[in-house]
Amino acid sequence: MATVVLVGTLDTKGAEYAWLRERLREYGSDTLLIDTGILPPPDQIPAPDVPADTVARAAGHDLAKLRSTGERGAAVAAMADGVTEVVLDLHRQGKLHAVLAAGGSGGSAIAAQAMRALPIGVPKVLVSTMAGGDVAPYVGSSDITLMYSVVDISGINAVSRQVLGNAAAAAAGMARRFERNHDELAGRGRKVVAATMFGVTTPAIDAARARLDALGYEVLVFHATGAGGRAVEKLASDGLLDGVLDLTTTELADELVGGVLSAGPERLTAAGRAGIPQVVAPGALDMVNFGPAPTVPARFADRTLLVHNPTVTLMRTTAEEMAALGATLGHRLAAARGPVEFFWPLRGVSAVDVEGGPFEDTAADAAGLDALRTTVRGSGVRLHELDAHINDTEFAVAMADRLHELIGARALKPTP
Repeated sequence: MATVVLVGTLDTKGAEYAWLRERLREYGSDTLLIDTGILPPPDQIPAPDVPADTVARAAGHDLAKLRSTGERGAAVAAMADGVTEVVLDLHRQGKLHAVLAAGGSGGSAIAAQAMRALPIGVPKVLVSTMAGGDVAPYVGSSDITLMYSVVDISGINAVSRQVLGNAAAAAAGMARRFERNHDELAGRGRKVVAATMFGVTTPAIDAARARLDALGYEVLVFHATGAGGRAVEKLASDGLLDGVLDLTTTELADELVGGVLSAGPERLTAAGRAGIPQVVAPGALDMVNFGPAPTVPARFADRTLLVHNPTVTLMRTTAEEMAALGATLGHRLAAARGPVEFFWPLRGVSAVDVEGGPFEDTAADAAGLDALRTTVRGSGVRLHELDAHINDTEFAVAMADRLHELIGARALKPTP
C-alpha cells in the first residue's frame, strides 16, 4: 500500500492533521505522521510516528534547548533541516510515496524545504495560507503542487473540509500512481537528456532533439527563463539525467548584467559536480532580458535595445560583457568532474545575431570566444569552433552526435 508522509506542526495544527490522516486512510493510503512543531502538542492529539524531538536530533539539535531560547526563527530553521533529513531517509528506504503538508508561513517553510530536497517526480502537495502571494521561496525549482487554503488552517469547517479533503485525495492518488508506475516515471530504460532553448535558438533545439530522439533518447526541453535553468540544475543534482545539451546559456548574461531571467549563481554547475556528460554552446549570450521597454533601467538608455514583444525587451551584450561571460563559462565547465565539450558557432549565437541582424556584433562575439579559449586552456574542456550559425542544422546535429558519443563512452567505463 502506498504511504503518504504527513509533515505538520502538531503543536498548532494537531486536530487538522488527525483529520487529514483519517481521510488518507479512507482513500486507501498508509500514513506516516511527522511532527515538526516547536512546542509540545496537546495531549488529546494522537502521537506522531516521528516525534518532534526525533526531527530536531536529525539535524543535530536538542528540542528542549530550542524551546528554551524562545528564538522562533532559529527553531523553525532547525526543524526544517531535521525534517529534510528524515524525509530523504524515508525516500531512500522506499517508505515514502507522497508528502502532504498544510500550514501557515512557518509550517509551509518547514515542509517546503523538505519537499524541495526530494527528487522531481516524487509527489508533493502543500496546502498553504501563503499560496495567494509570491510562492517562489516555497516552490523553488521543485514540482510542488501548491494549494491555497482560502481560510486559515485553524479547525475543520465548511471551507477547510473541502480544501483539505481535495488535498488528501490528490496526495493519495499521486502516491498510488508513484508506487505502481515507478518504472514509467524513471523513463522505462530510455536515457534522459536535458536541452535548453530560447525563442531565438528554437531551430537548433528542434534539430538536436530530432537527432537525439532518433538515437533513442528521451529529451526534456527547458525554456531558459531562469526557472528553466534552475530546473536543469535540480534534475542533474537529483541524478535523473544521463546528459545535458546546454545549447542556450543566456541566463548567465542576465546573472552578470542584472536582467530579469537569471537562473542564479549555481547555473552550469550541477551536471559538472555529478559527472554528467555535457555539450554546451553560447546560445543567446548576445542578449540580456528585461520586461516592457519602459522598465529597462535608465543606466542602459544608450545601449542597443530590441523590443522582442510587448512584454520582453532585449539588450545586446557588449564586448566586455561577452568576455566576462566567456570566462564564466570556462571556469564553471573546467571544474566539472565529467566530460565537457563546448561548441562555438562563428556565424552568430542567436536568431538576431546574424549578418545584418539587429544584434550583429562580431567583435563582441569574438571577445567571448577569446576569453573562453584562454580560460579552458589546459583544462579537460574540449572546444569546437564551427563555421556555422547556432541555428544551422549541422551545428545542432554535431552537438547532439557528440553528446551521444560522450554518454556512450561513459557507459562503457567500468564502475570503480
